[in-house]
Amino acid sequence: MKIGSRVNRGLVRPALASIAPYEAGKSIEEVERELGIARVAKLASNEGPFGPFPIARQVLETQSYDLNRYPDANAYRLRAALAGRLGVEIDQIAHGAGADGLISHLSLALLDPGDEVVFGWPSFASYMLSTLKLGAVPKTVPLRDHRYDLEAMLAQIGPKTKIVYVCNPNNPTGTMNSREELDAYFERVPEHVLTVIDQAYLEYIEEPEYPDAIAEYFKQGKRVAVLRSFSKIYGLAGLRIGYAVASKEICAAIAKVRPAFDVGSAAQEAALASLTGEDAEVELARRRSYNAVSVAELGRILRAFGLETIGPAVANFLFVDLGTDSRPFFEQLLKEGVIVRPLHNFGAPTAIRVTAGTSEEHAVLRQALKVVRPSGHNRG
Repeated sequence: MKIGSRVNRGLVRPALASIAPYEAGKSIEEVERELGIARVAKLASNEGPFGPFPIARQVLETQSYDLNRYPDANAYRLRAALAGRLGVEIDQIAHGAGADGLISHLSLALLDPGDEVVFGWPSFASYMLSTLKLGAVPKTVPLRDHRYDLEAMLAQIGPKTKIVYVCNPNNPTGTMNSREELDAYFERVPEHVLTVIDQAYLEYIEEPEYPDAIAEYFKQGKRVAVLRSFSKIYGLAGLRIGYAVASKEICAAIAKVRPAFDVGSAAQEAALASLTGEDAEVELARRRSYNAVSVAELGRILRAFGLETIGPAVANFLFVDLGTDSRPFFEQLLKEGVIVRPLHNFGAPTAIRVTAGTSEEHAVLRQALKVVRPSGHNRG
């Protein structure tokens, strides 16, 4: 028998057989390389249009001197700063490689094969993927008016349910659930369920009915884990860092399954500076204000070309249902130098998600829409 010819049928877990890998948004470099386009506007991945905060940039310039050393596996300084800022104990904070990394850790810590996970759909693809990877059972609940239907989700909770995800605001629709709706949900959710509220876009939102899940649910004793991220408004998506606020029991479980050094020292220091640095709050407010203007401008551009947006959207992106397979439209826009996100992996194969960008990026989009229409054919 030749070396390597033996097949071990049990090598790969059966739970992975039906899973397609997460389809990340195309990078600017990839589009430039493949299509030979010099000017590309990436409006696909809900990144902020700006880089790290100025104070974080200064800190990052010093990090190269210490990159021969492993990072603090416990991210003590960052977690201590977050604890002080949020009014919780340091052992109630877990760090990870973005909110996405923490979803993976929670799944690994909590789910056994056959356990059930409830979430709205279409929604963030990682809820589905992380559930399937562990051999657990996803129970998806259709959105109502493009928002999470919390009432219907409660009806899907059973004795095998371990986790309920509430994506607020929902990615990819950009819509939110109100304080009143979540209050009613928590009055009825069974005690054996961990509710995970994903607030990755919290800092963009100024709606008075949008609840702070840490202050209003975690601190009030609800069985909840709250996810937040430095990838969006803080401009640190490339460094991969986020955090969860949850009970000490849940955070200790996350620590057991998290790789020892999954969040690098540069990410920790940049996040810490973004929280505590001089003028950090001013920069946060500036970006929030810019985003409101940018989202409004993006909506006007899309609607001017007959692309109706779903709303009210409260984050930094807009959702458009084309009513037909969105991939041809996505591919035609690529040829014009615009990257948007087709939403097949999110459960919305007829829709696209478009991130608010700079005025220059919006100008590229406007020019592309003069050429391309949703059917994928040229206008001329």
